[in-house]
Amino acid sequence: MDIVVFRESVKAGNLPEEMGLELQSLHMDGQGDWEAAHGLIDYRRDPDSSRVHAYLHRKEGDLANADFWYDRAGKSRPDVSLEEEWEKLVEQFLLREA
Repeated sequence: MDIVVFRESVKAGNLPEEMGLELQSLHMDGQGDWEAAHGLIDYRRDPDSSRVHAYLHRKEGDLANADFWYDRAGKSRPDVSLEEEWEKLVEQFLLREA
């Protein structure tokens, strides 16, 4: 799957079952369901989930919480738009699953 197909699945509301939790979370966020997206990764502590968790709290506007999760992921808050961050995360996780 590439970013174009992923975006189409978001628009259509079709969540492919074979995706990892990080992509599932980003898919739900792309559909506007922040709560469901957050619920998928809320209790996970691995770096990839922490990275998505950080993005979600940044989107929520809770920058202190976001920075905590960026730190857990070994990253700093990016200086890009939320849309750009979402796209970069999707591309990163799609490449890993390819």
